[in-house]
Amino acid sequence: MKKILIIAALAALIAAYFIFDLGDVFTIEGIKDEVERAGEFYAENPILVLAVFFLIYVAVTAASLPGAAILTLAAGALFGLVTGTVLVSFASTLGATLAFLSSRYVLRDSIESKFGERLKAINDGLERDGAFYLFTVRMIPAIPFFVINLVMGLTRIKTWTFAWVSQIGMLLGTIVYVNAGTQLAQIDSLSGIASPAVIGSFVLLGIAPWIAKAIIGLIKRRKVYAGFTRPKSYDRNLVVIGAGSAGLVSAYIAATVKAKVTLVEAKDMGGDCLNTGCVPSKALIKSAKVASNMRNADRYGLKAAEPVVPFKQTIARVMEVIKAIEPHDSVERYTDLGVDVVKGYATIIDPWTVEIARNDGETQRLITRSIIIASGARPFVPPIEGLEGSGYLTSDTMWEAFGQMDEAPKRVAILGGGPIGSEISQALARLGSNVTQVEMADRVLGREDEEVSALAQSVLEESGVTVLTGHKAVKVADSKLIAKHAGNTVEVPFDALIVAVGRQARLTGFGLEDIGVDTAKTVNTDEFLTTKFPNIYAAGDVAGPYQFTHTASHQAWFASVNALFGTFKRFKADYRVIPAVTFLDPEFARVGLNETEAKEQGVEYEVTTYELDDLDRAITESETKGFVKVLTPPGKDTILGATIVGSHAGELLAEYVLAMKHKLGLNKILGTIHSYPTMAEANKFAAGNWKRANKPDGLLRWVEKYHSWRRG
Repeated sequence: MKKILIIAALAALIAAYFIFDLGDVFTIEGIKDEVERAGEFYAENPILVLAVFFLIYVAVTAASLPGAAILTLAAGALFGLVTGTVLVSFASTLGATLAFLSSRYVLRDSIESKFGERLKAINDGLERDGAFYLFTVRMIPAIPFFVINLVMGLTRIKTWTFAWVSQIGMLLGTIVYVNAGTQLAQIDSLSGIASPAVIGSFVLLGIAPWIAKAIIGLIKRRKVYAGFTRPKSYDRNLVVIGAGSAGLVSAYIAATVKAKVTLVEAKDMGGDCLNTGCVPSKALIKSAKVASNMRNADRYGLKAAEPVVPFKQTIARVMEVIKAIEPHDSVERYTDLGVDVVKGYATIIDPWTVEIARNDGETQRLITRSIIIASGARPFVPPIEGLEGSGYLTSDTMWEAFGQMDEAPKRVAILGGGPIGSEISQALARLGSNVTQVEMADRVLGREDEEVSALAQSVLEESGVTVLTGHKAVKVADSKLIAKHAGNTVEVPFDALIVAVGRQARLTGFGLEDIGVDTAKTVNTDEFLTTKFPNIYAAGDVAGPYQFTHTASHQAWFASVNALFGTFKRFKADYRVIPAVTFLDPEFARVGLNETEAKEQGVEYEVTTYELDDLDRAITESETKGFVKVLTPPGKDTILGATIVGSHAGELLAEYVLAMKHKLGLNKILGTIHSYPTMAEANKFAAGNWKRANKPDGLLRWVEKYHSWRRG
């Protein structure tokens, strides 16, 4: 109702503009005639004329009608410089604010539903620099008055901020036009008032706040570096600490653009992903899936057989996989690319100096323009009584331990119900271990929607995992994990205890605290991945907010480009489209919002699903468990997020990642040819379900009548 009233009021004002032919009045000649007639009446009724003029000015600007500049001239001619300036200043601010509010109430919700993620970055910037930005555009007459009002209404800038900044920002322009109005008889057109010289002067005034802001930024930077002596020359353009995903990509980019870069790594090249994380876990998962397929071969018309698992041989294959991928991340490869790779421990001495305790026993100091901290993360170990002396394993240490075992551990307790804990649980259960997974929360994969978590738990249980949710581990003693559940004590005996409750950033040992870099759970950075020092950056797990290998690589581009070219242009890290996959069997993949997050953020949505038991390729492969679930704004095909559970879900998700990145909707997916029979058809069929749910029923009824008429 509020929107309807606003639209009706604006429509009435616009209609009046044309009905009363005000377009002819709001011209230089028209206003000259009106001023001559109104002059005597104003002398006799000053309060009435001032009030009527004020209301007309507010109405014209609130409705975004042309004529505000002409009315400003009329104010100067009728009321003089001082009175005219005061009157127009407040009337224009009130009218602009009403136009701003009209845009906000009528248009903003629909605009945000379609461009919410893009507007978020704009709103964040306006929250930080809104007054500066608005003041700047208000100072430039070349930017239409009404456009500023309408566009700012679509943002989250506060109404009071908009009003007072507009009042101040428009004041000088108001004075110029009101003063010109005092000489109305000599004015033939607006172009003489808004001459290039005048506009140029306003532009200079408009950018004055940004110049001042730049000066303040310079002062702040000098303050940050106080106590440190800037070098006169540098050995390197960039030093990268850590050779995981973020570090490798950063060094690669720097070498590609011919910068002199040193990459420092104390342990194995490739970081956790290659050596203890993504690569070995996925190799183990594949072996476990083969074992499961053997055990369930009757699904495919074959005779089922219990697999024999020579565990040491299975782990040897995992190590061979690592060895096969190692050359991609090796010292030799990066040296050939032009990177100076140094094996050793790096310590930041000051914002430009990195000292390296080399593995060969030497100490090396490098003076560098910029530094990127890419030290990654390590498993988090919770403070549980008796845990330290229990011989527990983590995702980092379990591979070496497994390599010494002739067979899979008989009883395995896994602490943690997130992606890492769930993947390890299913793999080891399929390889013959008796696995009990203990999770403190009330469900596994707690960031997913409830039905997704429930399906993940059922998948784990089908694989032989005993899943204990709502169980808080309180103690480890006598090879037993002791947990509390609903006031009761539960004991989980184990031969191997694996702690997989999450990972924490590696923050110590690099000298960060000595030079005052802010570290809490991660290295504190801004949107450009800069720390408190403008030349020190962080990327990957150590910076957050995501702990994915692909996100680390993504951040590395922003960190390295900003570090090397930030003097000219800096880029804000873009987290709008971040995919994630949990490699259970079937896989659980997601990008963008799920229902839980949409509700938390107050985002309106509708859900479209497609069940894989309807998909021909899934049926042929007996891989029918799972679904495609897409969130869109009501009635629109814009993709807010997608969750896929099923065989090869990680690969299927890529189509939605591409679509969201490039603002392609479900109609585009529906209109794309997908090979038959493939799992990827599930995406097209999900789009088809959306189309059917949003078909134009009214139009189709008329089409039906047309066809009936055509049949005679």
